[in-house]
Amino acid sequence: MRIAISAENNNGMDSTVGQHFGRCPYFALVEIKENEIKEINLIENPFFSGHEVGQVPGFIHEQGADVMLSGGMGGRAIQFFTQFGIDVATGASGTVKQAVTEFLAGNLRGTAPCAESVEHGHGHDH
Repeated sequence: MRIAISAENNNGMDSTVGQHFGRCPYFALVEIKENEIKEINLIENPFFSGHEVGQVPGFIHEQGADVMLSGGMGGRAIQFFTQFGIDVATGASGTVKQAVTEFLAGNLRGTAPCAESVEHGHGHDH
């Protein structure tokens, strides 16, 4: 399983989880085998300075991610991930390692669009 996590910095497993996935400068790609972390790669978000609707979920899909973890994201992004067959969990915080550990333990599940997305009318109809 490959888990993508929004990241604010490039500090490996100690990177801080980004609170808005589309506006984070990095994504951590973590390979999981037998419920253990095997490898991590941090890549730059090519759409950090700006993106069109659907570009970032498409990019994560191209990276072969099965799961996307983030502090928050918009409702439309959640819809795109669902269409790509990528599981999404929002509410992640702390470090990349903490988020992955919480996800693998079953403590980080479900999505809710961020407040900004709801304000713009994108937070419903997942």
